[in-house]
Amino acid sequence: MTAIVIDDEPIALEIIRSLSGKVAFIEFEAYFANAFEAVDFIQRNKVDLLFLDIKMPDISGIEFLQSLASPPMVIFTTAYSEHAVQSFELDAIDYLLKPFSLSRFLKACTKAHEQYELRKNNVIAPPAPSSIFIKSGYEQIRVALDEIWYVESSGNYMKFVLEKQKIASRLTMSEAEALLPASDFIRIHRSFIVSKKQVGKVDKRSVWIRQTELPIGAAYVHEIEKIFQ
Repeated sequence: MTAIVIDDEPIALEIIRSLSGKVAFIEFEAYFANAFEAVDFIQRNKVDLLFLDIKMPDISGIEFLQSLASPPMVIFTTAYSEHAVQSFELDAIDYLLKPFSLSRFLKACTKAHEQYELRKNNVIAPPAPSSIFIKSGYEQIRVALDEIWYVESSGNYMKFVLEKQKIASRLTMSEAEALLPASDFIRIHRSFIVSKKQVGKVDKRSVWIRQTELPIGAAYVHEIEKIFQ
């Protein structure tokens, strides 16, 4: 079971780093003082558990969690108690109120590990998010999933096509595919991923989104037929 920690307070981050060394059943892979720096790591690595501060500059921990396409389990860490109800509405495993003791930290880790085993054995799917962050240059752009029409491979970049804009991101096709929930998006070609909700017409060779015709690759025909039959 793997975990990462996000907290903008250096002292709090070091305390969790120290406490995490006492937990043998969780591999703490990385520690981040900036939530946006954690996005790339989460997209490229298997993360089962997230220790997440709530009060952070630029984006709150709650907003950050809601932005992830496939959010891991989360334990919120904060010096404020007023967000407890909202955190559990987001299915948080636990809510650690700073400063917390080693025993309280271990209790939260144990709860997370028990939930991890249940999910692994019963394949419990986490709730689908409503938006994601797309890295474009030095920016992380928050985009509602409903606004994405399709994604196109363009050289060394992936082009996210929305109704009113196009966003270029230096991702591979497999990384873009992992970023988007399979319940809402499907790959139709080696160069294209489309939003199922935006598809207006389908035939054996193409799908149409608004007035744009996109090709269906031979390897994807059968899957397309199953979904849009």
